[in-house]
Amino acid sequence: MADPTRVLILGGTAEARELAGLLERDERFAVVSSLAGRVANPRLPVGETRIGGFGGVDGLSAYLAGVDVLVDATHPFAARISAHAAAAAERTGTPLLAVVRPPWASQAGDRWTRVPTVAAAAAALANRPGGTAFLTTGRQDAHEFAALDAWRFLIRVVDAPSGPLPRRHELLRSRGPYAFEDERALLRDNGIDVLVTKNSGGELVSAKLAAARDLGIDVVMVDRPVLACARTLDSAAAAYHALR
Repeated sequence: MADPTRVLILGGTAEARELAGLLERDERFAVVSSLAGRVANPRLPVGETRIGGFGGVDGLSAYLAGVDVLVDATHPFAARISAHAAAAAERTGTPLLAVVRPPWASQAGDRWTRVPTVAAAAAALANRPGGTAFLTTGRQDAHEFAALDAWRFLIRVVDAPSGPLPRRHELLRSRGPYAFEDERALLRDNGIDVLVTKNSGGELVSAKLAAARDLGIDVVMVDRPVLACARTLDSAAAAYHALR
């Protein structure tokens, strides 16, 4: 039998874990999953896993000497590693696939304000008179809202932020998935006026959008960065089929 195809998955998402599981059961592939290491206790995929960065494009390019196919299955907002993956794949001639879950789309009854960046989301709040905001953009972006003293923030994160935080805030440390009724109660009981979130897509954390729609709550939605990879697939199953 021919040597297995060596696949490196840049992961940390549900899609990456699902793809690793599919490849682990197929003897035609040898898979390594790579996690950035930014979450203290990440959900680990099956099979071999490495945690930590590569050292930029140069380091990733060197690692790809032992890889046949590179799969970028990182978070839709992990723009830096996706750019590094595209550059390293081009430099080394390594085939590159990207697994990108479909973005959320607004529905009837939604009250979305779309913005290009988290900084623009903070500016959108600064132009409002104040209130209570539910912030779900992640711990690395919470500092963007630190100067908004007119607002009270409920900040949901997996790990605590390390940078400056708004003067009036409460941290809610938890990890999805979340149910609609729980999200609705959270928004209602905390008197949320605005939900601030990134358009990460997927089902794990989408219930907050349905809850905001049901309660008539405004949503400031941060659009995704443009992905550098030319070939994208919308699911782990599609990526596995392409690899086969």
